[in-house]
Amino acid sequence: MIRQVAPDKWRHFFAGIMLGMVLQAAGWWLLPGNVPMVTFIVCALVLIISYGFELFSKLTGKGRYDFMDAVASIIGGAVGMAMILVLILLLA
Repeated sequence: MIRQVAPDKWRHFFAGIMLGMVLQAAGWWLLPGNVPMVTFIVCALVLIISYGFELFSKLTGKGRYDFMDAVASIIGGAVGMAMILVLILLLA
């Protein structure tokens, strides 16, 4: 059964898309000849940043900790990275 996705998860998803796109494009610009390494580094950064914000909320009490927000951001980050990777492959 498909559950409805909460509106705040969509915000995290779209923010993750932007995060993945910006980091992947910046990594490609910094290391243009090594796309696999850039992709690995950006994937790690998306994971760290997405969960880092949630962990910060939990530890400081500022904001609301929700693990699924981090999951939505990570999925969005993967989509954003894929969009830039397709662009890289088309331009190469």
